[in-house]
Amino acid sequence: MQQAQVCIVGGGAVGLTLALGLAKKNISVIVIDSGCEPQSLADSFANRVSAISLASQTLFESLGVWQSISAMRAMPYTHMDVRDQDSFGKITFNSAELDLPELGHIIENDAIRFGLFVALQQQPSATLCFETRYQAIHQTDSDVLITLESGMPVMAKLLVAADGANSAIRTQFKMPLTFWDYDHNAIVATVKTQQPHNATARQIFLDTGPLAFLPLNDAYHHSIVWSTSPDEAKRLMALPATEFNKALNVAIDSQCGLCEVADDRAVFPLKMRYAQQWLSGKVVLMGDAAHTIHPLAGLGMNLGLKDAASLITCLTQDGEFASMRTLREYERSRKLDAQKHIAMMQGLKELFEGGHPVKKLLRGVGLSLVDNLGPIKTLFAKEAVGK
Repeated sequence: MQQAQVCIVGGGAVGLTLALGLAKKNISVIVIDSGCEPQSLADSFANRVSAISLASQTLFESLGVWQSISAMRAMPYTHMDVRDQDSFGKITFNSAELDLPELGHIIENDAIRFGLFVALQQQPSATLCFETRYQAIHQTDSDVLITLESGMPVMAKLLVAADGANSAIRTQFKMPLTFWDYDHNAIVATVKTQQPHNATARQIFLDTGPLAFLPLNDAYHHSIVWSTSPDEAKRLMALPATEFNKALNVAIDSQCGLCEVADDRAVFPLKMRYAQQWLSGKVVLMGDAAHTIHPLAGLGMNLGLKDAASLITCLTQDGEFASMRTLREYERSRKLDAQKHIAMMQGLKELFEGGHPVKKLLRGVGLSLVDNLGPIKTLFAKEAVGK
């Protein structure tokens, strides 16, 4: 039998962040994940990236892992350009106005996972079990027993479900879920442009949904997230590369010159999920298992990392380990923050969706007003960078 104070099911970036934070506080932790161990980066850019906020950077710094993560092709961006297609509406941010060195970093998800994985291998309090599946979970008033497919039992004081949007643990413990379909699919790819990105993250709101151009650690490469209707996504995915490039260039209004897709495109559906209950006895949800939101503001990974930071703080307080009071405090605080961001994303999606002339006029006026009102613009910027 293996024993640990905390068992984390899910070895994504959020689960590994929690594991590292606890292990550094000498709390024994075991991570179970059915996938392969994280690997060092391939030569080409991965098409799944995250916009890491300054708050998330601070968390990684506190865990002593930021230097190694940021050394793996992290791209600091100093400017943001947000505009409405075929409209005068536009808002820009730059780090100098906020007295910051940058607004955040664009980092491949694989780099984050690998940096955390390497750091965890140095922690005697951490046990990493990749390519490992569990077959049963049972809990008593004080413990959780996880039986692996190998037959090995694992006993823990707390089980953290970081097993993703379709969490099997959330389903097993019947934690109710509120969800709706955003009626958007997201196309992701790496794109090479004729002109440099100049450390600028761009987002343009099309009638069918937002298109983000995120700067990568090469002056002429971007990671794109094109959120659009399922039918339009299907049409775009079916286009030959040359035709897709033309459509992309029109959509971004040639802001960086001609565009050329540098690798395979991928597409996935977008859904809002919110677990109404995050806690069942000694089983607690975190990250995508607890909430998923629209990627239009790039907040998904950062929300999950805030869950990890909160749980690290709660579990390392003095007093009874993983007490019901402590777990309820985590659930209450993180649910409130998730609700706020879900509502904000839904509001933005509805505001910028559609091409009705009156709606576009209101959007244009609103963006222009915010862009010219210093204090309000600063509030928007600080929310975006996690300050």
